[in-house]
Amino acid sequence: MLRALRSSFFGRREAMDPLIAVVGATGTGKSKLAVDLACRFNGEIINGDAMQMYRGLPIITNQIPIDERCGIPHHLLSCVDLEAEPWRIAHFKREALRLIDDIRSRGKTPVLVGGTHYYTQAVLFKDQLVGEGKDEGDSDGEETPKPLEEVISTSEKWPILDASPEVLMEKLREVDPVMAAKWHPRDGRKIRRSLEIYFQTGRPASEIYAEQKALKAQAMAKGAGTLRSSNTMIFWVHAEKEVLDGRLDSRVDAMVEQGLMTEARTMWEYLKSKETQGIEVDQTRGVWVSIGFKELASYFAAVEQAESSEAELEKLKHSCLELIRIATRQYGTSQVKWIRNKLWRALSDVGMAGRLYLLDSSDVSKWQENITGPSEELFAAMLHGEPTPDPKSLSQLANQVFGAKEAKVLTASTDMTCYTCDQCQKTMAGEEQWNIHLKSKAHRRALKKGNGREEYLRKREMESQQASSKDDIASASLA
Repeated sequence: MLRALRSSFFGRREAMDPLIAVVGATGTGKSKLAVDLACRFNGEIINGDAMQMYRGLPIITNQIPIDERCGIPHHLLSCVDLEAEPWRIAHFKREALRLIDDIRSRGKTPVLVGGTHYYTQAVLFKDQLVGEGKDEGDSDGEETPKPLEEVISTSEKWPILDASPEVLMEKLREVDPVMAAKWHPRDGRKIRRSLEIYFQTGRPASEIYAEQKALKAQAMAKGAGTLRSSNTMIFWVHAEKEVLDGRLDSRVDAMVEQGLMTEARTMWEYLKSKETQGIEVDQTRGVWVSIGFKELASYFAAVEQAESSEAELEKLKHSCLELIRIATRQYGTSQVKWIRNKLWRALSDVGMAGRLYLLDSSDVSKWQENITGPSEELFAAMLHGEPTPDPKSLSQLANQVFGAKEAKVLTASTDMTCYTCDQCQKTMAGEEQWNIHLKSKAHRRALKKGNGREEYLRKREMESQQASSKDDIASASLA
């Protein structure tokens, strides 16, 4: 059966323009799956990891060993020298698209894999949508504004941003009543964010968001943001956080055994040689920000100064390695956030969320059962026009992750206006919560109690008026 599928697949390849993309956090097994799929579908791999493009640093950049590549060609891997200018997104996108066309022209399947997910996303989708932060040179020379989420906050310039939620809300009601109506009075973070946007742009955040929404709709109507190939399938190799964190800690230990310190020292000596030549290297870009070098810089500096004892140097080394473990775990978390918040949403916006499949690699002993087997079946089914299952159905982890995303989008699409109950002195976010409150026993008790108090006050007022009238009559009779 599989042989027949492959034969049919190869015969239809040119018309289909298939593309496989493999994404996920570091340490989940992306590179292994890419090789598995390339072997099964006569493919070639395109590296989508910015750090792995650098030559001579296979350990620090976590490049897949040659003996694990199974003879599959790997493009854009170990192809950039240390002194080369870091590639911008536009440069990477051009090269990756060129390679995809070349691979397809030779009757093969391109497999894009990597952890630099904004690289991957730039290749998967057509022109980016408004507010998604294009790279310099990625448009017609026009500067693209940063997304609102990336505007840097500064409470030094506007001290009110450090005030209490009550004060912030009062100010927000003054400058942007539309946004103020959306946030709970005690939700200081969201209120503050809306004020930051107002202070830094001079315009209400509600106005800017509405404008971006309209521009995004226009761009989507023109085809921007859609997948370049309708026959694209994206596999997200994922693992439970506790499992992945332990795996990443072990990976750092393995990197040390394989020669991490030697590679890092080579980078250090390169910097020192450039310094001797009076050449300043920008260490805020490119491979110099890779995890595994910058954390060890203080150790190499201490060794060079020769003022510390062996014990002190060993302690410092262990401290630096722990920083690498922490940074690696944090990087893995940020990669997952990108997939959840950027990639999934971009696919959802164009109705293609069903092309992103989460594969649970928590138990590597079940690799064939949970990873290779399902991914092969899914890709073959898509190519043959057969229905593919709901991504949530693949595993418990997939159901948990995608179910939460769908629920969040559903909640966000409902009315999030805040409602205040004067009787109970409570504020609810959204009509659903407001209706629940109106039906609650606590609200009914407060209402009943409030009505009783109002009736009591009315009676007291009437009694007071009656007493005043009697006094007036008595005074008149005495007169």
